[in-house]
Amino acid sequence: MSRPNLEQHRAELTGYCYRMLGSAFEAEDAVQETMLRAWRNLSRYDPARASPRTWLFQIATNICLDMLKGARRRARAMDLGPASTLGSELGAPLPEQAWVQPVPDAMVLPAGGDPAEVAVARETVRLAFVAALQCLAPRQRAVLILRDVLRWSAAEAAGLLGTSVAAVNSALQRARAALPVAEPYQPMDAERRALLERYVAAFERYDLEALVATLHEDATMSMPPFSWWLRGREQIRAALIGSAGACEHSRLVPVQANGGPAFGQYDRHGRGFALVLAEVTDGLVSGITTYLAADRLFPLFGLPMSSPPPRRIPS
Repeated sequence: MSRPNLEQHRAELTGYCYRMLGSAFEAEDAVQETMLRAWRNLSRYDPARASPRTWLFQIATNICLDMLKGARRRARAMDLGPASTLGSELGAPLPEQAWVQPVPDAMVLPAGGDPAEVAVARETVRLAFVAALQCLAPRQRAVLILRDVLRWSAAEAAGLLGTSVAAVNSALQRARAALPVAEPYQPMDAERRALLERYVAAFERYDLEALVATLHEDATMSMPPFSWWLRGREQIRAALIGSAGACEHSRLVPVQANGGPAFGQYDRHGRGFALVLAEVTDGLVSGITTYLAADRLFPLFGLPMSSPPPRRIPS
């Protein structure tokens, strides 16, 4: 019997584990452990019972469920409490395990393929969606991802989870009812690219009027690892005025994260400062999430810790 090509499933497995765990680092660990267990048990693998893909997903699911036992729910700042007010303290930083962490698109999205499938993949790695998944019980979470994201049949999901089709359908119904309605994925078109170019140019000039003009009226701004966050264009404008000393002369280098635009932010000295994720709604920037853990996240995204030459916003 020829050996199955397990590596061809790595990106899909990583996307699955990321949605389950809410962390690119934990997803990498889970997939690595999945591959190790698969190779160790390859002599016992029976292709008549399951395809290599199904077998790998069964191993990965068991690993994720084990990792989630007793784990704290990961969240975004806006999931932890009401919006902060200007002048309020940032508070103590929360540990990395408290946050839904960003993930590079290249780790979790299919290369090419059916446009509809790519759109679903992008939509379901967005921060808001992954954070919502973390509110579900782990097995319920697995059912929803398998059925609604990966398009497995109820019978396939039941076989993987060792349960009945009726139990899978019941869990799926409850999971769907618990999740908020997700906004449909919007591809990066010329209008969105031009908006982001204006945002970057205004930020690098620290032209606050031009920068605020790119923001949605109800835009949010948060800065993990702090639970502090703001809602509203004017609140954000006032906060930006107050942080001018820290952010003036910064540079933004485009990357792709969670199915959308993101930037490595470098301070005035060219040192890596933060990873910034931007959300766009109705032609304006509706969310800015600034992850301050540059030392952890820049290597994951292939960003150097000192400022490289500028690059174009990816299409």
